[in-house]
Amino acid sequence: MDFNPFDPAFRQDPYPKYAELRREAPVYRHPAMGFTAVSRYDGVVHVLMNPNLFSSKAIDLNIDGNPTRTVINTDPPLHTSMRNLVNRAFTPRMVAELEPRIREITASLLDAVVESGETDLVRDLAIPLPVAIIAGLLGIDDDRHDDFKRWSTVFIGTAPGEDGERARQDQIFEEARAYFREVIDARRRQPGSDLISALVAVSGDDEEHLLGPSDLLAFIALLLVAGNETTTNLIGNAVLALLDHPEQLEMLRRDMSLLPNAVEEALRYESPVQNLFRTATEDTEIGGVPVPKDSGVIPIYASANRDDAKFPDGDRFDITRNTQGHVAFGHGVHFCLGAPLARLEAKVALEQVILRMPGLRREPGRPEWFMHAPFLRGLVTLRLSFAPTAAGAATVPAGG
Repeated sequence: MDFNPFDPAFRQDPYPKYAELRREAPVYRHPAMGFTAVSRYDGVVHVLMNPNLFSSKAIDLNIDGNPTRTVINTDPPLHTSMRNLVNRAFTPRMVAELEPRIREITASLLDAVVESGETDLVRDLAIPLPVAIIAGLLGIDDDRHDDFKRWSTVFIGTAPGEDGERARQDQIFEEARAYFREVIDARRRQPGSDLISALVAVSGDDEEHLLGPSDLLAFIALLLVAGNETTTNLIGNAVLALLDHPEQLEMLRRDMSLLPNAVEEALRYESPVQNLFRTATEDTEIGGVPVPKDSGVIPIYASANRDDAKFPDGDRFDITRNTQGHVAFGHGVHFCLGAPLARLEAKVALEQVILRMPGLRREPGRPEWFMHAPFLRGLVTLRLSFAPTAAGAATVPAGG
């Protein structure tokens, strides 16, 4: 068996290989690269629930050549302290208070396209909606939203490319750093109620502070990426899954009370985050397979979410299934802080797309997947056509 998570052919459709891994080598140690890939549900949960054995510290986040610390690459107890810094912005009450703003932005974005009867849903809704929301939480001006998306695309790992492409990426990195340094300086002079102000308040140049200068920049970059990339992928992946399963879309049209579960099934079926990286802190084993100290471990969320032992007939998209326990947002201490917000944004987006785009269908052909970040799965574009409707007709389903 061979498993190469960087292979473009695999990235186009990873699920047959995941099934092969679960069947033939559920704990697979790559002979050349040295990492251990874990593909069955129980094994993935074991890795995620034991941060003492499988550390996040090796996730490499560098700013200005300095290693940095954020919630994604630290372990408890430091991880707990860092998580508490931003947790207050993602409580159920705070997220619920964002719903009117999410609906307002969604209505405005759809008003711009519904009269034409066609759209690239990724460009016109799935990207700008979550960018606008996370920018608001960070306290960033509306006129920088396009920059936010450019920066986050580079942050998550673009293809190496040629020298000219690398130089362009370095220029974008420096542009983002320079902008956020200005924002940080402004928040030091005049703090606000935004997330950047909360991080600035516990940052400084000495060890007495939780965040150093490079940590602070990395944390802001992480919030930017996590706040828009995953939700963008979720919205696009969910609409694609519904269009590729028209009986499920029609079921949802008839009964919009299924919408929250449809979002969960989309998360399970086409996980926006396919995997993340861990490092073994000692010699250990998973499912009887030895895992050496300091070696890499890849818990494959997307494979676990299609494990028939946990989700019967896991390759089938079914918006009525019991999705409880899926690991699309991780599990344990690193469970995604922004999960409630991503769920709400996706729910509102799907609801309004279904209600305001009757006769929805996608352009024929193979989906174009974003290929430059092996741990993410999302569409580059999703071209749709539908029966034109009037702008300004934002709707709420009956009873909701």
